[in-house]
Amino acid sequence: MKYAPHQLLIAPARGSQELWRLGAGIALISALFVVMASIYSELCRAWLPPAAWGRDGRGVEYASTPWGTLVNLYIFGLLIIAVWLTLLLLHTRELRSLFGPPTLALRQFWRALVAIVLLTAPLTAMPAPPALTPAPHLPLDIWLAFLAPALLGVLLQVSAEEIVFRGYLQSQLAARFSHPLLWMGLPSVFFAALHYAPGQMGENAWVVVVWAGFFGLAAADLTARTGTLGPAIALHLVNNTNALLLAAPEGVFDGLALYTYPYGLSDTGFILTWMPVDLMVLLCSWLAARVALRV
Repeated sequence: MKYAPHQLLIAPARGSQELWRLGAGIALISALFVVMASIYSELCRAWLPPAAWGRDGRGVEYASTPWGTLVNLYIFGLLIIAVWLTLLLLHTRELRSLFGPPTLALRQFWRALVAIVLLTAPLTAMPAPPALTPAPHLPLDIWLAFLAPALLGVLLQVSAEEIVFRGYLQSQLAARFSHPLLWMGLPSVFFAALHYAPGQMGENAWVVVVWAGFFGLAAADLTARTGTLGPAIALHLVNNTNALLLAAPEGVFDGLALYTYPYGLSDTGFILTWMPVDLMVLLCSWLAARVALRV
């Protein structure tokens, strides 16, 4: 495995790679995020328009309205702030050190993004079996009106997750341990565990966890092969844009979706039909990014 470029991200972590410091960092990030999220929630209750809450009053809780979805996406900006403060307080690192060299990261981001979009766009347009055929959801004019802030929100969300898992956790662990099983595996396990939501997904919760684990490994591998977060953010951005803005499962996080599938995440038949397809798309997207970046 060609992981020499990973040193670009590991080097800034050396000198503060102690496990106690990483544990304290995780705790501090969590505490800061919870405090800021509580304030954010109160501000949303006071300032959001009535349409954000939907007819059932749960539009924000389930992200089932456009405004409700934006609220859930933009909260990830607070997670980035929490990581930034933690780096300053515990690691004497700058936030940008988690991304790799800025020019290189941006160039790799665009190259990977174009490659993955060129791959997935024809797949999205292909006819699907009835169980996977989405129905129109958000009116086109409303979808277009929300598109710019929605794309920014998705970018914030995926960047925050990549900063935490592939930037912070992966680089700090790699500075302490040499074996990829630890510095790739542990962040991917944590990433997958955070996708465990039996209240929304029922018996399918573990299926989604397994998918998230494979996604985490793909993003971790791209990060190690390229030495920046650019390709992982591109992979994550395309995946989440498709899942949140183009076609979403019905009921949860479908507020900004142009189309919705006629089933929810708790529908076992739908998930078992969809999961192999999505895993294959993930594999092909990972390979497309590698080919485009020659890594």
